[in-house]
Amino acid sequence: MDLKLRRFRDSDNERLTELCNNKNIWDNLRDCIPYPYTSKDGAGFIALCQTEDPQTTFAIEFNGEFVGTIGLVRQSDIYSLTAEIGYWIGEPYWGLGIATNAVNQIVTYGFIHLNLVRIYAGVFESNKASQKVLEKAGFKLDCIFEKSVCKNGNICNEWRFSVIKK
Repeated sequence: MDLKLRRFRDSDNERLTELCNNKNIWDNLRDCIPYPYTSKDGAGFIALCQTEDPQTTFAIEFNGEFVGTIGLVRQSDIYSLTAEIGYWIGEPYWGLGIATNAVNQIVTYGFIHLNLVRIYAGVFESNKASQKVLEKAGFKLDCIFEKSVCKNGNICNEWRFSVIKK
């Protein structure tokens, strides 16, 4: 599979906006991601990612095309060796193994280059595809937070997965 994680380029904005402006994607993301998603939103996101040092948010490139994003949010204080992972793949690329491959790559990056010990993800209970991605990438289900998420006016459970550095 020709897949790599790379820095964002200004030229990614058109495709980023096109792919992210999709309610099927937004329904599985946090509300801090706007919907509808505009070119201005994309430009601001790309500019923010380009300032990261160390880099923690990446464009996912598959067969030379921008197809999604993935990142790690390092936690603070006593959780400083832990990060939360977040990602999305454009709908035309679902089911191709891209997300699992990207998760494996960023986990390796986080453990080696960021010296993380633990990486976790919170997934809406209804997002079975993302749960499978994490399981295929070696994440284990830690717990289920009952009625902890409100998305689109619906209260639902969050499934919390993690992987530990070996």
